[in-house]
Amino acid sequence: MGMVVYSLLLALGLVLSAPWWLWRMATSGRYRAGLAGRLGIVPPSLRQAVKGKQVIWFHAVSVGEVVAASRLIAQLQEAFPRWVMVVSTTTMTGQKIARERLGKAPVFYLPLDFAWAVRAYLRVLQPRLMVLMESELWPRLLVECERAAVPVAVVNARISDRSFPRYMRLRRLWRPLLRKVTIFLAQGQETASRLVAIGAPTERVRVAGNLKYHNGTPDMGASSITTMLQGLVSDRKLVVAGSTLPGEEEMLLEAWPGVVAQVPEAVLLIAPRHPERFAEVMRMVDGSGLRSYRATEMQQEKPEEITAGSVVLLDTVGDLATVYGLACVAFLGGSLVAKGGHNPLEAALFGVPVVMGGSYENFRAVVDGMRAAEAIRIVTREQLGDALVELLRDGQEMGARGRTEYRKQSGAVGRTVTVLLDLLEVMD
Repeated sequence: MGMVVYSLLLALGLVLSAPWWLWRMATSGRYRAGLAGRLGIVPPSLRQAVKGKQVIWFHAVSVGEVVAASRLIAQLQEAFPRWVMVVSTTTMTGQKIARERLGKAPVFYLPLDFAWAVRAYLRVLQPRLMVLMESELWPRLLVECERAAVPVAVVNARISDRSFPRYMRLRRLWRPLLRKVTIFLAQGQETASRLVAIGAPTERVRVAGNLKYHNGTPDMGASSITTMLQGLVSDRKLVVAGSTLPGEEEMLLEAWPGVVAQVPEAVLLIAPRHPERFAEVMRMVDGSGLRSYRATEMQQEKPEEITAGSVVLLDTVGDLATVYGLACVAFLGGSLVAKGGHNPLEAALFGVPVVMGGSYENFRAVVDGMRAAEAIRIVTREQLGDALVELLRDGQEMGARGRTEYRKQSGAVGRTVTVLLDLLEVMD
């Protein structure tokens, strides 16, 4: 009965919101890509790729989850070279990164959470295992996997401060759904406790660590944008403001003249979280009166230098992770506005000192660990400029502590792969 009500509410929501979706498709092109696949029409290329093969289905909603999943996929592919690892995402940027990072792995959009759409994919893929990244708990998907006898592993599981109260209010509804999951591998003990509190069986919950703590660093040569910028900022002090959200660019541009007055060789690079905002942020930078550059135009025009004190817009997808490696200081967006922050580990792994605002509940365990190690600076809007100046002048020790904290926490990939391999062996 509960799933019938859920499906009716989901259908009603789609019908009522249809005008908005249609408007967004017409005006921005978003959500148009993969529409047939979302509606349960399995792409012919996917059918062909899995024909006669053993399959593991990964679902990673967007860029961060795709990157984390790619590490698991690489190791599982070594263990099962003839199997096919297929990856679904929800966002267009997730699709792009998945296609770039995963080579031959088939990539497609997650079908809408209706029985007919999910069943269509399960019939074609017949996966030996479904791997859901972080918090992608779709009720119908869980139900249909159980009916098809497909075990489900939720890896790098996390429940944010913001989500936990909602789960608790609905725990009577979530309890039977969570029992359909074979194993939960939580990022930390707090998430493990929260999963049990909302109804996950205790014996199915383990702490494996955060997959975003990973040994090694990204390949700096893999990104042409990063290589280009590396040659242009070698004698500059680069501040990388990553995954910024509306309101934060204004704060950065407001603070920037004061930073340049004290550190004249500084350059600011802004990487908005959402690609559809690139043009908007570029207009904002141009309107500030500061010397500005756009990364994609720089690739074509090949400037000989970047003017000190200027602002660069990183208007590409997938390059930010390696661009952090060029920074003297990193600011993590989504934190000076109430959006829960983004992952500071992306910069910390390079030994770069990290600055964030006070909204970091999406990564609270990570940030709390870094704060305890004095490896991150939490600031208000008013403190932003002074913090950037201080760390541009003397941030090496903080950056080193961040990298040490990162390395101390690594190893989650190996632990997660071991559990998944054990699970597949039990199934055999």
